[in-house]
Amino acid sequence: MSYQNWLNYLQSAEKNSMISGRARKVLYKFPDGRQMAEEYNMETGIVQRRAWKSKSNKIMGESEWEIELGEEPRQLNWSGNKAQGSGDDDDSLSGGDFTLRESNTAPLLTKRITKKNIEWRIRNMPFALDIYNVTADPEKRAIIVRTSNKKYYKVIQIPDLDRCGIKPSQESLSVHHQFNTLIITYQKPAILCEMEAQVLLLLKNVETETDMDDLLKGLMAK
Repeated sequence: MSYQNWLNYLQSAEKNSMISGRARKVLYKFPDGRQMAEEYNMETGIVQRRAWKSKSNKIMGESEWEIELGEEPRQLNWSGNKAQGSGDDDDSLSGGDFTLRESNTAPLLTKRITKKNIEWRIRNMPFALDIYNVTADPEKRAIIVRTSNKKYYKVIQIPDLDRCGIKPSQESLSVHHQFNTLIITYQKPAILCEMEAQVLLLLKNVETETDMDDLLKGLMAK
């Protein structure tokens, strides 16, 4: 069980960082052409959002951002200090890239990370708690959600555990239901908390810009 490969992958990336409000945003550009964008809470050090973008190609064109983590789908709005009208959009997360339109009644899965847990919420799930069967599947390295009325089935991947080289455990899983929302909580293993601390140490040495617009707004409000 080791997360060293993940740390090595992060270390290989070209990294840009900026402070915007109470969040620190980090953009990674990896040698294999992939990009990753993260947003950290400045007070807790917990990552709030993470998205991936594959290498674009001439046939498929520009790749779309895929959200791995985020309580609510929204824009990360990476801008840095790039001059307006530069025409360089490679490092931009602005525009409608992160806007997801869902049906008001379709199940909507979101994920968030806390200090001690990984949490998934599936909204628009009106069934009683005893209708759901939520299991940790070590072979699929995933959490499986199914309903006895066969109205819903979902395989939830857990890349956080994959990066540590461990499989999910049923003992770490708990399930609740309230306000038409199924809440799945997975207690972080110690090795995952250790990995997150190592990533923060890695980012400590990355030069960080300040969003001047947010800084000026704060000064004007005083």
